[in-house]
Amino acid sequence: MKKTWNVAVVGATGAVGTQMIECLVERNFPVGKVKFLASSRSAGQVLEYDGKPVTVEELTHDSFDGIDIALFSAGGARSEEFCPSAVKAGAVCIDNSSAWRMNPDVPLVVPEVNPHAIAGYKKKGIIANPNCSTIQMVVALKPLHDFGTIKRIVVSTYQAVSGTGNKAIDELRVQTGELLNGRPPKVEIYPHRIAFNCLPQIDSFCDNGYTKEEMKMVNETRKIMEADIATTATCVRVPVFYGHSESVNIETEKKITVAKARELLEDAPGVELVDNPGNGEYPMAMDVAGEDLTLVGRIREDATIKNGLNLWVVADNLRKGAATNAVQIAELMIEDYLK
Repeated sequence: MKKTWNVAVVGATGAVGTQMIECLVERNFPVGKVKFLASSRSAGQVLEYDGKPVTVEELTHDSFDGIDIALFSAGGARSEEFCPSAVKAGAVCIDNSSAWRMNPDVPLVVPEVNPHAIAGYKKKGIIANPNCSTIQMVVALKPLHDFGTIKRIVVSTYQAVSGTGNKAIDELRVQTGELLNGRPPKVEIYPHRIAFNCLPQIDSFCDNGYTKEEMKMVNETRKIMEADIATTATCVRVPVFYGHSESVNIETEKKITVAKARELLEDAPGVELVDNPGNGEYPMAMDVAGEDLTLVGRIREDATIKNGLNLWVVADNLRKGAATNAVQIAELMIEDYLK
């Protein structure tokens, strides 16, 4: 087995790309050569990798010679265009965009949920990273599904602006300052003001009235969980910088008591149980920024149905919802598949 691996981070200057770089360092990924790739606008910038300067290069079809693993977070269009070139050059692509997620020949992987699916990477040389809101939900639901078989999910998400990228982070910061100083805010990134507001729209609307973000949760959950779970979602953008929160209601075939749910989640990989509401202890977005665990709390039975539970699920959308999940996949790749 190789001792080190050559890694390219595509979209290295973006919100997720910078987190991918941090995760590689923090988790001591055995990197030999590292390459940072981005658009021509960002080429020439100097970033750090483990304390050493690395110059960002322009992404081209010839960027992947000698690369073993390419971590992509540069948007769907670039992933569709450049992943095949990376694979042709001999790299395995782990893609954070939505470009490949529902392709039947591309595994959609959350390591705590369906690590076995990674084996399917050989068909295309690509592994897809799920949507950030889907990742944290299935991490929380997997142990409950294994015990009681989930039939139906009703989820409402409250998603941070960092899910849209650095420009959205800046817009929330600027709009907040403008409003606090009595000035009209500029609206550029979202269809309406995000500061001191909630937007019940993430991505564009489909013909069925749902947004693309909501349909991602529906379709990706079935693929990852490998079960035809009836899912309905409402996705809302909220004025929070980092951390997605979710209200999740599930109906199961076998009854799961609150005590049993807590027991299952307490030992679940990637989960931290924070569920003592009487003492004001429950998951909050401000607690997950920079963290990799999925926090679960507010567990209670749904009295309107026979076998129902409500949960509150929170995670850092840039970390577990994107960068950390991708690096975890890479760790499994070098451990079990790449030699």
